[in-house]
Amino acid sequence: MVRDLGRVDYAPTYAAMQAFTEARTPDTPDEIWLCQHPPVFTQGLAGKPEHVLLNPEGAGHIPVVQTNRGGQVTFHGPGQVVAYPLLDLRRRGYFVKEYVYRIEEAVIRTLMHFGVTGHRVASAPGIYVRLNDPFSHAALTTPVDPRDPFKGLGKVAALGIKVTRHCTYHGVSLNVAMDLAPFQRINPCGYAGLATVDLASLGVQVDPAEAAAVLAAQLVQRLAP
Repeated sequence: MVRDLGRVDYAPTYAAMQAFTEARTPDTPDEIWLCQHPPVFTQGLAGKPEHVLLNPEGAGHIPVVQTNRGGQVTFHGPGQVVAYPLLDLRRRGYFVKEYVYRIEEAVIRTLMHFGVTGHRVASAPGIYVRLNDPFSHAALTTPVDPRDPFKGLGKVAALGIKVTRHCTYHGVSLNVAMDLAPFQRINPCGYAGLATVDLASLGVQVDPAEAAAVLAAQLVQRLAP
């Protein structure tokens, strides 16, 4: 079941995901929650305070929420579609590595729907695009500078998950048409200087609700047992 929560605060949504997961039984139906959040930085279990570079008190302050998902710091805000799959992996018949691959594939297929080519980068969960030609279908090759695997790339989707008793929560965020400036205040996902983009900055004008519907359909298909 797909549930569209609309625009909701992050902290109570995080608490609701935890409560849902803790209360579920082997017969509890799986769900996918779609939403947008007001501006918030979230830290993963590996998150380091020094990756939040600038967050002034008063005007412009954005709350930082510590979470139990994987990964480091990221930003959520209006115009970004967030999807939280709440799944029983044992019942679905695949393990965490394949689960991550399937989520990334759903994002790649969603981008493809809008004419954008998404790419995986080894050991860096999420989806990336070529900044100079996001519509090119050519596969990524070994980076010219192995010290900078993100050279020429921008991150358009971030992934952070938690699995407890074979059940998933947290999920994936896709940047559609949002204020990207807060990403300048952090090292996104722990990578200094990593460019962050959205569909709008790539020249794709799409309503977040439409992007959410496409992403939801892809997640339902790609995450099927």
